[in-house]
Amino acid sequence: MIQDIAPSVFHNEYSNRKPQEGDYVFIFKGREILVKDEDDSITCPKVSDIGDDKLQFLFSINNKFNYLYLGDEEIEPEGFRYESIRNLRRTDNKLLAFAGMTAYHLHTWYMNNRFCGRCGAKTIIYNKERALKCPSCGNIIYPRISPAVIIALTDGDKIVVTRYAGREYKGLALIAGFCEIGETAEETVAREVMEEVGLKVKNVRYYKSQPWGFESDLLLGFHCELDGDSTITMDESELKTAEWIGRDELEEDTEHVSLTAEMMMAFKHHKF
Repeated sequence: MIQDIAPSVFHNEYSNRKPQEGDYVFIFKGREILVKDEDDSITCPKVSDIGDDKLQFLFSINNKFNYLYLGDEEIEPEGFRYESIRNLRRTDNKLLAFAGMTAYHLHTWYMNNRFCGRCGAKTIIYNKERALKCPSCGNIIYPRISPAVIIALTDGDKIVVTRYAGREYKGLALIAGFCEIGETAEETVAREVMEEVGLKVKNVRYYKSQPWGFESDLLLGFHCELDGDSTITMDESELKTAEWIGRDELEEDTEHVSLTAEMMMAFKHHKF
C-alpha cells in the first residue's frame, strides 16, 4: 500500500529544525501539488528552489527532511507545475507518493485551523509539539485524524462491491463510512452496511489499517459475512452501484496503493 515504504524509514517526530537548501518542500494549491519531471519520475521542489520563508517542518524519510509551505502567495518556480494530488497514486516515486499524501493531510489541517474554534483569534504555531495554539485563550489544536471503516462483506465466494455516487473516483470500491460518536469500529461496520446496502452482517473481523492523508482519514479494514437475506437495497444518495460479484470477477490490482484494493485482492486469492 502507499505507506509501505520499507526499507525506507519514516520519522514523524516534531522538530523546530530550520530548513536547509537541500530539504524538500511540499506546496499545494487546492487539491494540486507542485512537482517537476526528474529522471523519468516526478519530484517536489527543494528549499534552494523557493527560499526558506514561511516553511513548517513536516517529517523526515531516510534522514531527508521535508517542509510545508504555509505562505499565501502562489509559488511556481521555472520547471515546476501543479498537478492533481491524485497523480501521487500513480507515480513511480513511491516515497514521494507517501510523503505527498502525508504532507497534504497536514496542509489541510493547517489551512483549516488558522483561527481558534473556541474564541476566533488567529492561531500560531506551537513550538513544543505538532500543534497550533491560540495566543488569546490558550486553546491547543492537534492534527485531525478521522477514523473510517472499509468493509469486505462476503457470502461464500461472492463479495459486495460498489461505485460511489457523485465523487471524483469512479473505480470499484467496498462499503465504507466514518465512525460516529459513541460507537465502536465494529458497530460502524454493521451500521454502514445496513445504511448503504440494507444487509445484516455477522463474524466481523479486523483486517488491517491504513493512513489516508488525501482525506485526513485513518482507514480500518474489516471483513464480515452476510447474515440472512442477500437482497441489496442501495442508498442511492451514497452509491451509484452496489452488487455481489464472484472472486474470479475481480480484476488484478496493479497499483498496490489502497487498503480497499488490497482487501479485494485478499478475497480474490482466498485469504479470507
